[in-house]
Amino acid sequence: MGTEGTVLGVVIAVVGVIGSVLVARVSAPKPQTAGAVEVGDGPPVLEVAPEIFTHFAGRIRSLENKVDNLTAAFEAQTVRVSTLEKHLRQAMRLLRSAHRQLREAGTDPEPVPPELIPYSID
Repeated sequence: MGTEGTVLGVVIAVVGVIGSVLVARVSAPKPQTAGAVEVGDGPPVLEVAPEIFTHFAGRIRSLENKVDNLTAAFEAQTVRVSTLEKHLRQAMRLLRSAHRQLREAGTDPEPVPPELIPYSID
């Protein structure tokens, strides 16, 4: 479960960086020179230099790929954790059955560690 939190934290951080870059780019003051073109009554249309657009488009694509990879890793870990919890619950059912047989035979079984008790409830 700790891995899920770490991966989720990384995904949130990457999305935050992407958002920060976009907000900083949009909210940065722009000089009203030849870059702004008035189109009728609508807002001004800003022109961006092709090299700047290409640079940031590449960075955004790179970040999107990283987020996709992290999402895939997170989903794989979620499936893995679910499978492990299922196996742990099955083991706890077997343990309860063995404890019951030991009590019927007159032997006191070893106590179950407290951190495993939540998995013994179906």
